[in-house]
Amino acid sequence: MTSATSIARHPSVCPHDCPSACALDVEVIDGTTIGRVYGAKDQTYTAGVICAKVARYSERIHHPDRLLHPLKRSGPKGSRQFTRITWDEAIATIAQRFGEAEARHGAETVWPYYYAGTMGRVMRDGINRLTHAKKYSRFNGTICTNLAWPGFIAGTGRLAGPDPREMAKADCVVIWGTNAVATQVNVMTHAMAARKTRGAKIVVIDIYRNATMQQADLALCLCPGTDGALACAVMHVLFRDGLADRDYLAAYTDAPTEFEAHLQSRGPAWAAPITGLSVEEIEAFAHLVGRTKRSFFRLGYGFSRQRNGAVNMHAASCIAAVTGAWKYEGGGAFHNNGGIYNWRQTFHEAHDLRDASVRALDQCHIGRILTGDHTSLKGGPPVTAMLIQNTNPMSVAPEQALVAEGFAREDLFLAVHEQFMTETAAMADIVLPATMFLEHDDIYSGGGHQYLEFAGKLIDPPGECRSNHDVICAIAGAVGAEHPGFGMSARDLADTILKESGWSGVEELAAKNWIDVQPDFDTAHYTKGFAWPDGKFRFRPDWPKVPYAKGGGGLAGPWYDMPDFPDHWEVLEEADARHPFRLATSPARSFLNSTFNETASARKLEGRPQVLIHPDDAAAAGVSEGARVRLGNERGSVVVHAKLFDGVQRGVLISEGVWPNAAFEEGRGINMLTGADSPAPFGGAAFHDNHVWLAHP
Repeated sequence: MTSATSIARHPSVCPHDCPSACALDVEVIDGTTIGRVYGAKDQTYTAGVICAKVARYSERIHHPDRLLHPLKRSGPKGSRQFTRITWDEAIATIAQRFGEAEARHGAETVWPYYYAGTMGRVMRDGINRLTHAKKYSRFNGTICTNLAWPGFIAGTGRLAGPDPREMAKADCVVIWGTNAVATQVNVMTHAMAARKTRGAKIVVIDIYRNATMQQADLALCLCPGTDGALACAVMHVLFRDGLADRDYLAAYTDAPTEFEAHLQSRGPAWAAPITGLSVEEIEAFAHLVGRTKRSFFRLGYGFSRQRNGAVNMHAASCIAAVTGAWKYEGGGAFHNNGGIYNWRQTFHEAHDLRDASVRALDQCHIGRILTGDHTSLKGGPPVTAMLIQNTNPMSVAPEQALVAEGFAREDLFLAVHEQFMTETAAMADIVLPATMFLEHDDIYSGGGHQYLEFAGKLIDPPGECRSNHDVICAIAGAVGAEHPGFGMSARDLADTILKESGWSGVEELAAKNWIDVQPDFDTAHYTKGFAWPDGKFRFRPDWPKVPYAKGGGGLAGPWYDMPDFPDHWEVLEEADARHPFRLATSPARSFLNSTFNETASARKLEGRPQVLIHPDDAAAAGVSEGARVRLGNERGSVVVHAKLFDGVQRGVLISEGVWPNAAFEEGRGINMLTGADSPAPFGGAAFHDNHVWLAHP
């Protein structure tokens, strides 16, 4: 007689690299298997809605290709030839090879490398404790936020804004530079609520007619990297037509008179040829937000991924200060709420052991670093040993030709802790199987909302998978790294992080699942002054003093040439006679960076790697629908299939998604074409700022 199937529902949190950090309601079948995953209805930002890829998470967590046992390379690098070994042998090998490298070149030759494959505070950041305890090369994580966050902070002085749920109380929601339908579905939940209950208008600003733009009342499709020009022209109209809130400007901003004078020459007629928009479109947008005081500017990451991205982000954030939208519930500018959590991880990351004289290597420069570039190595020893967690640089890092060359070095020892045999894991000497988020405890916060969240272990991991925390502690013991955190459980470390940051401990958070920590209206809307010493929103930023020191990298790029006021800063990788197109590598709906591209459902939904090209450009190049085309620049070339698409400006190409390199017929992915030069003011990755040529293969 067979017993009935037991299905229980448990709370959790999506761990992936997304501002939504959705609260989840997870089916657990017979205590061992994950069923359907739902959005938690009683968490007011998630509001019961999650993306389709996480709803199908059972396909990923129970995937037959998950890594289950430690492996040692038995064939050439990249051959995917491995032999199963024990955990003891794996950890001993890592310790031996790290020790040999350190004896030969010093501790800085070892570079622990990670990123946001999980956003859990314990599992993501514990690797820094090992780094600091051993004086290994530090990690400067530049790939995602280094352009966007400083751009927003430059005006407000703090990475925080209105309660993002206030989108539902707006009369106009401006979704700028993010394909929210694909990448931040909850933004659409609240924007659509405003439309339904208040008749709010939705404006979408992006570089191609994506799924979000198709939902817009006013859709502005502009050329990549020209958002600053659009913002300036809008503010020109606001001043010109009496739509600026002069009382607010006088009380809350630093230089309104000088700024207005600066904008005199930057009207719609100036911006139209730069942006590709018409004068009428710019005027219509300006009048809409100028006459709709309760306008909520939801500023995404996508439009910051240009070499002038920080300037563009700042320019867009300035519009709400000119209109005085900050005064109203449902008004103001929001990018990320990271500043409200007051995270302090001094103990967890062993900041007391951090040595500022130890170099911090730039994440984006991994190709240059591994191929011996003296500048990227900061004059120090070569990197000859690495531990990688939570990222797949052989696919997602820029300058892929250099990345592949660097990882192919026989003198580089590489240990990779992963869930699948990614392109990076295939290059490793030792591969360690990793847990997924439902198989360990961790704490989270959402950049796109205002919740502290706890996600507890719901099922046992398969095979011999171990968590990031357990692996770091095991390696620490083997290499002689000393710190009390290596002897603590993940749950105890979570408790320490919370209490050090001024919150109640992990037991209370676990009992409640999530805690709303949104500041009051006056704090969130800066009614008592912005977070600069003088309380003023800054139209004229002091870029070197923007409080952004993530990773310890310091100022980068031509920061000294950044414009005094918002402007169109001409530092883009422009099209030229040799490279007549500009390429953006935008997110796909079914992938998240390279995560989920291992699942059959996601691959089926996305089809194949392709490039969106305007039909007139295709005709001029003799390219037909579905044809194979080669895209290239000085960094390399890739072959993709053409998709004719009139929802893009002439001269602009869009390639969606980080596909596995093997999905491309020559085994070279789209990041072969992206650059790793460091944009101002603190570096970053200009993934959407590439000039390319197009030819027949």
